[in-house]
Amino acid sequence: MGTRTVDSTDNRPSWDEYFMKITRLVAERSTCLRRKVGAIIVKDKRIISTGYNGAPRGIAHCLDIGCMRARMGIPSGERHELCRGAHAEQNAIIQAASSGSIMEGAAMYCTTAPCSTCTKMIINAGIRRLVLGGTYPDKLGEELAGEAGIETAYVDVIETETER
Repeated sequence: MGTRTVDSTDNRPSWDEYFMKITRLVAERSTCLRRKVGAIIVKDKRIISTGYNGAPRGIAHCLDIGCMRARMGIPSGERHELCRGAHAEQNAIIQAASSGSIMEGAAMYCTTAPCSTCTKMIINAGIRRLVLGGTYPDKLGEELAGEAGIETAYVDVIETETER
């Protein structure tokens, strides 16, 4: 086995692009009718947890019974408590904790920026880096992440012809 040489024809994705592509795939499992969100937690270039937004286990999904937020006319980014689903970031943190994974110093990749509630969980879990594929209409989350010194990067991953 030889050593791989990297040159200008190397079209491998960067680590951030690689993990964001996986995060977008995780989002496809979402049961939310409004926005499909995926999140993964990565430590030492290894995925330790994944999560997508949807109702807790054993609870009917919005796909099955409709969206209560839509029925109530609640805009995106407001009144998070009025939703059957848990956010992707919450589910990824819960999954990591339930399997005993240590998140201190990890990175979280998410298809959209976290809300303020998720940001507080991210801070307390010890996650130190956020890699985001988009924004979210909850500026408090962004402010809290900045105040906590969490590094934030945005990665826009464009699908290749073979992924469509």
